[in-house]
Amino acid sequence: MFGDPRRLLLAGAGILSVALGAAGIVVPGLPTTIFLIVASYCFTRSCPWLEERLLRRPLFARYMRAIDGGVPMPRRARVAALLALWASVGISLATLTLTRTLPGWLALIIVAAAATGTAAILRTGRPRTGPTVCPLAPHRLW
Repeated sequence: MFGDPRRLLLAGAGILSVALGAAGIVVPGLPTTIFLIVASYCFTRSCPWLEERLLRRPLFARYMRAIDGGVPMPRRARVAALLALWASVGISLATLTLTRTLPGWLALIIVAAAATGTAAILRTGRPRTGPTVCPLAPHRLW
C-alpha cells in the first residue's frame, strides 16, 4: 500500500525529528539544529516534498540556512558541530556512568542517536538526486 517500508520509516523518523527540533526551540538545552538536519536527511531519502515544506517554514528558517538550497555546510561548521555533538555525548555518558544512573540500553540509544547525527552532518549539502515519488499523500502528514 505505501510502497517501500524504509521510506515510510524514514518519513516517520523525520517527523519525529521535526517535533524534537520544535521542542528544542523553547526547551533550554535541547538542541534544535541537529534534529532538523536529521529530519531533512530523512525527508530527502523518503519524501522530498516534506523537506521542501520544512525548508519553507518560517519557524525553522534560521536553523535550516546551512542546508537550504543545496548549499553545502561549511567544513568548519561541520567540524564544530561534530566536536560539540560528541563532546556533549561523552560528557553526558561519563557523568551518568559515574553516578551509576545510566542503564546499558540507554547508553546504546544515545550513541546510536549521536552516530545518526554524525551521518546527517557529514552528508548535509551533498548533491541531491532527482525527485522521487512519495507514497504518502502530502495533505495527510503535515
